[in-house]
This record gives sequence, C-alpha cells and structure tokens, in this order.
Amino acid sequence: MTTPKAAPDAVVRTYHSDQVPPLLDVIAGIWAESHPEFGGDPGAEAAGLPVDALRRQVTGHLKHPGFTLVIAHAGGAAVGFGYAFPCSADYWFGPELVDQVPEAARTERLMGLCELAVRPPWQGRGIGSLLHAELIASVDPQWSSLLALPSNRRGRNLYTRLGYVYAGPYRNAPGGPGFDLLLLRLDRPTG
Repeated sequence: MTTPKAAPDAVVRTYHSDQVPPLLDVIAGIWAESHPEFGGDPGAEAAGLPVDALRRQVTGHLKHPGFTLVIAHAGGAAVGFGYAFPCSADYWFGPELVDQVPEAARTERLMGLCELAVRPPWQGRGIGSLLHAELIASVDPQWSSLLALPSNRRGRNLYTRLGYVYAGPYRNAPGGPGFDLLLLRLDRPTG
C-alpha cells in the first residue's frame, strides 16, 4: 500500500452512522462534481448512479455496524470523501462470486469500500490516498474490496497505486451496469 502524499493543508475528519445524515448534502455535492459523466444522463438513473441513488445507498448502509465516513477538508471546503464498513464475504461478494475470491478474503476481516470521491481541482494531490488510509485505520480490515466502473481510468489508477487487484466482473443486478471487483490484502505485522 502506498503512503499518502496529501496536500499540506488537507485535514480528514471521521464520522460514524449517527453523524452522517446532516452531511448527505456535502458528500452528494462532492460526488456529483467528481462524477460529471452522470449529470443529466437519463441512463444514469437506470444504472443506479445519480446523486439521489447515492443518497439512498448511503442511508441504507448506515445500518451496518462499523460504518465509517471520512471527509477531507482543504482550503476551507470539503474536497473529498469516502465511506466503508466491515462486512461479511457473503454480503459483499454475493452468492455468485463468493466462491471465486481467495479463501482468506472470505474468512478474514473484510471492509467494503463503497465510495471514494475527490473534487476535480483536488484530484492528483493525494487526497484519495489520504481518505483511503483513514478508512483502513478506522475500520482495521485484513482485506478491502470495492467495485469500480471499468471506464473510470483515474479511479483505477489510484486503486492500482494503493495495491488493489482485479478479482473479476460484478453486476449488482441482472442487466445492471458491469463493474470490476477489486481486492486489497492488507499487510499485518507478525508477532
């Protein structure tokens, strides 16, 4: 895993389930700005990718024990966010894929990384790495997994730098958008 090289004035704050509802507008704004490809796209609603779908997704995930939201602040504004939670392999990978991932990813502590987004002017400055590092420190998993759109080159480049590897294709619904399932094994000190 790569050590973050964050913008010098970036500060990351951590929030838990009960603190998140008032922050939904903040993270929705970051998400919309960092995903302009979904703005005004009528197909985005069917794919479950517009801002309203993000709000529903986050609200649904708040019920998971260990839910963690991190927001990066720089220059007096919220510039990026990420959220994740510990989960079971059966929940995260689903019945079609669970047997295809490494056994350790099914039996050791797993973190489902649901979103990681940084406003475009702040991309490439280490904010995504900083957010990721804070989620890892807060959730303390042995494995992390996420879904990435194959077309998201910038995100894929970040995930590759962080050490994620491709684990297979994933669809969360028949006929839904295709994602790449990525996995990261976190090194643990021995002894």
